[in-house]
Amino acid sequence: MAPKLKTTFACQNCGAQSPKWVGRCPSCGEWNTYIEEVLVREKPQSVVLSLGNNNQPKRLQEVSDEKTERIDTCNQELNRVLGGGLVPGSMVLIGGEPGIGKSTLVLQLALDLRGKKILYVSGEESIQQIKIRARRLQKENENCFFLSETSLENILAHSRNMGPDLLIVDSIQTVSTEVIESTPGSVGQIRECTNAILKYAKEDRVPVLLIGHITKDGNLAGPKVLEHIVDTVLQFEGENQYMYRILRAIKNRFGSTSELGIFEMGNLGLREVSNPSELLISRDHDGLSGTAVSASIEGVRPLLIEIQALVSTAAYGTPQRSSTGFDLRRLNMLLAVLEKRAGFKLATKDVFLNIAGGIKVDDPGIDLAVISAILSSNFDRSIAKHLCFAGEVGLSGEIRPVNRLEQRIAEAEKLGFEQIFIPRIGSKINLKRYNIAVEQVGRVDEFFRKIFVQK
Repeated sequence: MAPKLKTTFACQNCGAQSPKWVGRCPSCGEWNTYIEEVLVREKPQSVVLSLGNNNQPKRLQEVSDEKTERIDTCNQELNRVLGGGLVPGSMVLIGGEPGIGKSTLVLQLALDLRGKKILYVSGEESIQQIKIRARRLQKENENCFFLSETSLENILAHSRNMGPDLLIVDSIQTVSTEVIESTPGSVGQIRECTNAILKYAKEDRVPVLLIGHITKDGNLAGPKVLEHIVDTVLQFEGENQYMYRILRAIKNRFGSTSELGIFEMGNLGLREVSNPSELLISRDHDGLSGTAVSASIEGVRPLLIEIQALVSTAAYGTPQRSSTGFDLRRLNMLLAVLEKRAGFKLATKDVFLNIAGGIKVDDPGIDLAVISAILSSNFDRSIAKHLCFAGEVGLSGEIRPVNRLEQRIAEAEKLGFEQIFIPRIGSKINLKRYNIAVEQVGRVDEFFRKIFVQK
């Protein structure tokens, strides 16, 4: 008589388990996410304890450094985010919106990495489809092998036979194992497949690149344990309507999570942007109101961005507030500060704000440029194109200091700006060593008089 199958219900959003089906997950609160999965438990076997020489406790001084040299990805932006390259035996998970360029990024990496044997496994595309994309990129690599497969057992068998220097799996949600009787992409399948690939990567010291899907909320699909298993989690961000893409490190065991890489999507794939400030700002707005340039910091990287604002009389009873690339709640806060602390009547006007280039900025140091663009549009007076701004605006109307101020000033100087407005810092920084005029301001009303009144 065959043994009775044991099943459990697992949430496909957070991985919580329940002995019976429930409509709403008690852990994450999502509805209709529980799916029945079959539990396969092997018969208990006697465990033989053996003390081999291959896996013994060691001191750090006894560990060899021969195989810890990072692998250069031939992509400076990707190397920057990873912390210097791929670490042997590490697992890197790349997530992002559909169509953002995840597969293009890893395919370019595979075709550019010369002198290394690479196995590219795709569960979403056939080999013929991959060749069409590679032909569009106009790149070839004789040491790169492609495999269209979704079975975990077959993938690991091919990889062990080949012994590649890099394994790429696109995507982990399409891979399934015979150990679990559930559909590909379920919580159990993702967990078991990732654990098996992790074991292979650590034993054979092969770096693995995994591509992961994301949910409608922007989180990586699958159980949260997936992000705990891998060594590095990279988030690929951007808008499909714009050509710029940003690669961020959410988790990185071998580097900093403050770095980011910037790419430009073109007809020939993704191009590295070494100096994004020159592409994100335009000098053709001389004489036009509502435009200001801010010296921002993304991670540890200085970045000059252009902020555009439009203030007009509300045509209907309720004024509109719209923001693209900037937090709408922070925009409302800045408008309230201008209304209460500086006396500008903006409550009855429509305010539209846009960060040029389609990027999203969370740096509070762009507040000064935001209110500059808003006031410029409100009074229809242009801001000189040689001016730059860096500062945070507080609720009492004071202009507060921001981090990495020296890098912001140096970036503005490098791009040819003649004057930058910063918070009042006293003598903390030697401003005389810069070839750019640095103007310190303490309050919003004082800043307004220097920009618009004394013109």
